[in-house]
Amino acid sequence: MSHGSGLQAGLKNRHLSMIAIGGVIGAGLFVGSSTGIATAGPGILLSYALVGTLVVLVMRMLGEMSAANPTSGSFSAHADRALGRWAGFSIGWLYWFFWVVVLAVEATAGAKILEGWIPAVPQWGWALIVMLVLTATNLVSVGSYGEFEFWFAGIKVVAIGAFIVVGALAVFGVLPGAHSDKAGLSNLTAHGGFLPHGPGAILTGVLLVVFSFMGSEIATLAAGESENPQRAVTKSTNSIIWRIAVFYLGSILVVVSLLPWNDPSIKTDGSYVAALNSLGIAHAGQIMNFIVLTSVLSCLNSGLYTASRMAFSLGERGDAPKMFAKTNSRGVPMAAILASVLFGFVAVFFNYKFPDSVFLFLVNSSGAVALFVWLVICFSQLRMRKIIQREAPEKLVVKMWLYPYLTWATAALIVFVLGYMLTDTEHDGRETVLLSLMVAAIVLIIAFVKQSVTAKKNQPEIPATEDPEKVPAA
Repeated sequence: MSHGSGLQAGLKNRHLSMIAIGGVIGAGLFVGSSTGIATAGPGILLSYALVGTLVVLVMRMLGEMSAANPTSGSFSAHADRALGRWAGFSIGWLYWFFWVVVLAVEATAGAKILEGWIPAVPQWGWALIVMLVLTATNLVSVGSYGEFEFWFAGIKVVAIGAFIVVGALAVFGVLPGAHSDKAGLSNLTAHGGFLPHGPGAILTGVLLVVFSFMGSEIATLAAGESENPQRAVTKSTNSIIWRIAVFYLGSILVVVSLLPWNDPSIKTDGSYVAALNSLGIAHAGQIMNFIVLTSVLSCLNSGLYTASRMAFSLGERGDAPKMFAKTNSRGVPMAAILASVLFGFVAVFFNYKFPDSVFLFLVNSSGAVALFVWLVICFSQLRMRKIIQREAPEKLVVKMWLYPYLTWATAALIVFVLGYMLTDTEHDGRETVLLSLMVAAIVLIIAFVKQSVTAKKNQPEIPATEDPEKVPAA
C-alpha cells in the first residue's frame, strides 16, 4: 500500500451541504417515532422540540470550536486540547464504539427490508452484501462516500419534504382525491388533550427520541476533508435550526394531525406508513420501506465514514495503533476503515447468534454515548473559548450564544436527562445509562493508565553520578 500525505479535500460543497442536512435525519425518525407518539400523545412534539433545542445548542458549541480548528477528530480532538488527553482518548473511543454497533443495527434493519423484497437471499446474506458494498464505497475515495451520501440524503430530504406538503394539504382538506375523515388539527387536542398522559410523558418522550438525533455532528468531522472547512462548518451550524424544525417537528406535526395519536395503526404499521395509509395512498408501506432503506444505507455509509475518521484521528494523536493514521495515495485511511468494518461484522454476527444477550448488551452499553458526547462538547467549549480568544481571536467566526451561561444550562439539562433515565425501567433507560457508564468507566481507566505509562516513558533518565560516562539505553 503506497502511503499518502494524509486525508485529502475530496468533499465538494454540495456533498457537505447534503451531509449536514441528511445527518439529522436518521432511520430512527421513521422507525422510532411511533413509540414516542404512543407514550406522549401529541405532546411528543414538545419532546422533539426540547431535544432539538439541546442539539442546536450543542452543535453551536461544536461549530464554534470546529470553525476555529476544523479536524477529522472534531469534538474528540477539541476535548484532547481543552480538557486533557484522557478526555480526547475516552470520548473518541466511546464514539467509535457507538458507530460500529450502529453499523450492525442498521445492516440488520436494511437486510430485513431487502429479504422481504427478495426472500431467495437470506437475511444474513443481505446484511453481508450491504456492508461489503458500503465498505467498498468508503475504500475508493472520500469523494465516492460524499457522492453516495449526497444521493441517499437527497432521497430522504425529498421524501420528507413531499410527506409534509401532502400531509399538510390533507390536514387542511385541500388535497385532491384524498377524503380522510380523521385528518385535522383537532387531533392535537381532541383525544384526551394535548398531554393525555400528563406532563411527565414529555420527559419519557425525550428518552425515546434523543438517540434519533445522533449524527448531527458528522458534518464537523467531514469538514476536515472539504475545500473550505471553515465555511462548511459555519454553514452547517447556522442551518441546523431550520433543519430540525422542518424535518423533525414538521413531519411529526403532520403525523399527529392526520391521525389521532391513539390510532392502533400507528403502533402496528409505524407512524409514517399509518399516516400515508390514512390518505388512501397506494403501496404506502412499500414506499416507506424504500425511504427507510435509503435512511438505513445513509446511516451505514456515514457510520462507517465517521467511525473510520475517528479511528484515524485517534491514530494521529497516538491514542490508537499508528497504522490507523496512514492513508493510501487517494487519501483513504484503509486500516481505520477495515478495522471499523471488522468490528461491525463481529457485531452483526452477535446480532444473529446472540441477539438477546451479547448484542443487547452492545446496544445498551453504547446507548447513552450520544449524551456523553454532548456533555464533553459543553465542557470542552467552556475551556476552548478562552484558548481561542487568547491565541487566535480572529478565528471566532461562530460564537456560542450567551457564553458561558447557556453552555452551563445545556450541560445541566443533559445531566438531568441522564438522571431521569435512571428512573426509567419501562423503556430500558436505567439499564442503558448504567451499562454505558460501565463501558465509559473502563475506557477512562485505560486512558489514565495509558497517560501514566506515557508520562513515565517520556521522563528523562538521570545517569548515575558515579559513572558519568554511562548513558542509559534508549
